[in-house]
This record gives sequence, structure tokens and C-alpha cells, in this order.
Amino acid sequence: MKLRFTKMHGISNDYIYISTFDQEVKDPEALAVRLSDRRTGIGGDGIILVCPSEVADAKMRIFNADGSEAKMCGNGVRCVGKFVYDTALVPEEKTVVTIDTLSGIKTLDLTVENGEAVSARVDMGAAILKPADIPAVYDGERMVNVPLSVNGQVWNVTAVSMGNPHCVTFVDDVDALDLEKLGPSFENHEAFPDRVNTEFVRVIDDHTLQMRVWERGSGETWACGTGACATVVAACENGYCKKGEDVTVHLRGGDLLINYTDETVFMTGPATTVFEGTVTVVGKAHTHL
Repeated sequence: MKLRFTKMHGISNDYIYISTFDQEVKDPEALAVRLSDRRTGIGGDGIILVCPSEVADAKMRIFNADGSEAKMCGNGVRCVGKFVYDTALVPEEKTVVTIDTLSGIKTLDLTVENGEAVSARVDMGAAILKPADIPAVYDGERMVNVPLSVNGQVWNVTAVSMGNPHCVTFVDDVDALDLEKLGPSFENHEAFPDRVNTEFVRVIDDHTLQMRVWERGSGETWACGTGACATVVAACENGYCKKGEDVTVHLRGGDLLINYTDETVFMTGPATTVFEGTVTVVGKAHTHL
């Protein structure tokens, strides 16, 4: 099977983008595992299929590095917006594009320079705080600043869904944490029946946060767009930041600008093409680039 692909990243949250407008992808779960390997494949946090849509300019399907399918990826959707613009899947004058996802249609306002999309402001939709809809196992109306025992230690956590589940906890020093040890315990905690992405956050001031993230199905990544959105939602709900004001989130791969309102969450950040290529997938263990 020979496939054309584009390697892209949003502040180092990197995926392999494959268009299905003119080629077929079989068994995307297995393909994601194979191609995401950073030693024997192309390398990435997963693959994202850019597909035709009857209700939007394009549809995105996200498969994590372990083959599991995700509903939404904030950094990924910006790259899909760039992909459809740069490859002329939408007209040159169309700088507001819509992307169909498993968590609804997202509208992107693209910034274009020299004929290429370089960044996007995304309407990510309303934050979900009702535990049953995240999903999270909790009897209250909102799981905000709730103690959770993980690895014998109690963490105060806030649960938010941005189309996928997030568990946000505020700490004094994010750099000192051993996420390889902590991450899987949070991800597979019984309080989150569909597993969970976990954000470890330091409050710098009421407009600035530092975050590290453990993504379900991928491990620690350098950035997570939905995670940054969930982090600002949690910061506002805990009184660290204010609704309706821009908050900068520092991630390992770069910065995102988030604005949480009563109606929606806006995310602004870059989208970057790294390289394009063709991969031939053969047998069960080999890829040829």
C-alpha cells in the first residue's frame, strides 16, 4: 500500500496527515501504530486522516500512536485547516474553514501569509463540566477541585471535556514531575471510564499558565490543544484566571492563546508543515519511505 503523507505539527504536537480525498486508507488503527513509531516508522503522536465531508469543508479522523481513535485534537485541527487551504481543497479567498470532527464541526479563522496558512483561531465549542458527559465518575454537578488518590498520593483535580476527557491538576513545579510514572496511573484511573488526558499545571499569574500533558494513547506529548483549553477552563473554575480574558499557556512545544467564555472556548496557535513524502507499507513489520 503506497500513501502520500504530510508531516505537520502544532507547537510540536506532531501527526502524520493523510488525505483520503484521492486515496484509500485501510486499517487506520494498525497504520497509526506502525507509522507513529519514531525509530521504525515516520514518527509522530499518531495519524490524522483528512477526509471528504458532506457537512463541512473536510472531516478529520484522529488515531493515536497506540491505534485508538480520538474524538478531537486542538493542535491537529489547526493543521487540518492549514492542509485544506494549502492544498487548494478550499478556494484561495476562503480563510474561514469548517472541519467536521467526532466532537462536532469546528470553525477556523486562518491567518494566511504568502499564500500559506500559518496559524488559526479555532472555535472549540463549549466546555463540558457535567461529570456524566465527560465521562467521569462523580456524584456532584461539577468535578472541580476534587481530591483524587493516585499512586498513594492525593491530588486535587478538575475534570473537563473539550470533546475528549481531561483531568487537570495544579502543582507547584511541573518540571519536577515523573510523568512516565504518573501519567499511566491517571490515564487508567477508575474515575475515568474512557481513560483520560491529564494536565499538570503551574499558575504563573492570572493570564499565564505552564502545562505538561500526558495524553491517553500517546504518552507525554509536547503540546495538546484541547488540553490547553481544558486547563484554562479549570483555571477559571478554580479562580486562578478570569473568563473572557486571553490566557497564554506555555507548553513544552510552544505557546497557545486561550479564551474561555460562557458560550465557547477559543484557541489560537500556529500550524506548521515539516515535510511531505510517500510511504509504502508492506507486510507486518516494514515501511519504506
